[in-house]
Amino acid sequence: MRNPPTPPVNYAPIAVFYILFISHAFAAFYQPIQDCDEVFNYWEPTHYLNHGHGFQTWEYSPVYAIRSWAYAALHALAIQGAKVVPVINEVFGKRAEFYMLRAVLALSCALCEARLFNAVAKCVNARVAWIFVGIMATAPGMFHASVAFLPSSFAMYATMLSTAAFIDRRNGFRTAQGIMFAGLGASLGWPFAVVLAVPFLLEEAFVAVNSDQQTIIDLAWRVLDGTARAAGILAIQVLFDATLYRRLTVVPLNIVLYNVFSSSGGPELYGTEPRSFYLRNLALNFLLWVPLSLLSLPMLFAQPSKSAIKTSHLRTLVLVSPFYIWLGLFTLQPHKEERFLYPAYPFLALSGALSLHILLTYLGSPSKTSFIAKIPAFLRLVFVLAFLILTLVLSALRIAGQVAAYAAPLQIYDPLHTPEMRNSINTTSSLDTTLCLGKEWYRFPSHHFLPDSFRACFIKSEFDGLLPGDFEQTGKGYGPYAGTWRVPKGMNDGNQWVEGKVVGVEECGWIVDSHLPSTRVTQREPKFIGSKEWDTVECVPFLDSANTGLLGRVSWVPEDWGRVWGEYCLLRRAKSV
Repeated sequence: MRNPPTPPVNYAPIAVFYILFISHAFAAFYQPIQDCDEVFNYWEPTHYLNHGHGFQTWEYSPVYAIRSWAYAALHALAIQGAKVVPVINEVFGKRAEFYMLRAVLALSCALCEARLFNAVAKCVNARVAWIFVGIMATAPGMFHASVAFLPSSFAMYATMLSTAAFIDRRNGFRTAQGIMFAGLGASLGWPFAVVLAVPFLLEEAFVAVNSDQQTIIDLAWRVLDGTARAAGILAIQVLFDATLYRRLTVVPLNIVLYNVFSSSGGPELYGTEPRSFYLRNLALNFLLWVPLSLLSLPMLFAQPSKSAIKTSHLRTLVLVSPFYIWLGLFTLQPHKEERFLYPAYPFLALSGALSLHILLTYLGSPSKTSFIAKIPAFLRLVFVLAFLILTLVLSALRIAGQVAAYAAPLQIYDPLHTPEMRNSINTTSSLDTTLCLGKEWYRFPSHHFLPDSFRACFIKSEFDGLLPGDFEQTGKGYGPYAGTWRVPKGMNDGNQWVEGKVVGVEECGWIVDSHLPSTRVTQREPKFIGSKEWDTVECVPFLDSANTGLLGRVSWVPEDWGRVWGEYCLLRRAKSV
């Protein structure tokens, strides 16, 4: 009796994974950190868990508890891989942990994208799926979102898995799995991301209501199953956070209460933006894909019958609607930040891919009486290729421009790790191991870039809001990780200045400072670079955005096109002083 033939291996998702992982790996090693919240709310607490010290923000005070220790601990565990090979730590120090975690994030993002690609290719349209991959692999927005250590990026990963589960019905409904991943993204990531799963649940409810009673019962059981799984994830998180905070607290609920019902001013304390902010931001991060994404809904209803979409108009409408919903909701919020859109990036890419697919179908098979049919097929092909090449070139210029302009904060600490420098540092001297940050405090890439014996401190600058404090060091009187549960001094949720967060310049053995042509020297922000009290260890070029034209700010351009540069420097106290 013959054995049944082995089914062929589907290599497409594997190829997609490698394409996306290579793209994100480049981002892991070259993308500058875009948001100081990423450092002080996630990299620093993770450093505290692994090394026993680090900066603490008010969000980690048990009084407020709007950051999850479970999220930080999950990433602290992922970092342990950097410690397996001793030579890595010997050569790169704690920087190896930073790049190890970024590599893990790149890997995680690529796996989630490959899963969504497979679901779209099998259940919607293969060409839409491949265009989706092209957007996710090349868009400047994904170059930073894919490896950002932020809950919004984690929510984006989980949203892709949730969406893939809702789409993929080849072996039955996966509603429970979709709800579980949506719950994972909402609990450990960002609670608002659960909104992105609502259109898929409404679609299943609509289909069930218009079917028989058994279909409604089946849906109810699937929803109950998924809700139970999501609740289980939340329960584990609450238990872990309660253990470290030493009080019962539900962090996702705290986040919602602060952002929606805060009596202290809420996120608006940190700035507001006009309603055009997100459209302008998306135009930089997704370029020509943005208008295609915004046109996906009208194009869906105007598509020709030969579009070869494998699902109904209702299913396709559900697939593109989360992007519109998310963009609309967050455009209405006064406080806007680029990272808030991360969870919806995959839907932007899917919407843009669907629009291009419809256009390609129309250009490839126009009706004989249409204007398009009169254009030679060769010219139509040239038009499509020109669009794709232009998009790719613009993406590459945008990414190269950002890396060249703002990579200095990730590079300036390298001299601290050379054998010659390590031999010159007196690790028993608090002065020789104290690195200070003034006006450049918000670009500090975390203690992962400093030697083990170093501590970073703040000195006065023109910034008048609340600076981070220090976690209580592990093992200093109150046992391990006392900083997770002891209420720190000098914290508030009103962004109010606290004097005790800064030290005097006389306590600093090192300073990181910048000087740009547009820099305004003040008493609080003097020019340390070039002064006799400080020796320059290393300086790296840094873009002066205030004096650079629009094109030079948003993209790479030749130097003679008006890009203006300043210096970003690591300084050491002069020995003669």
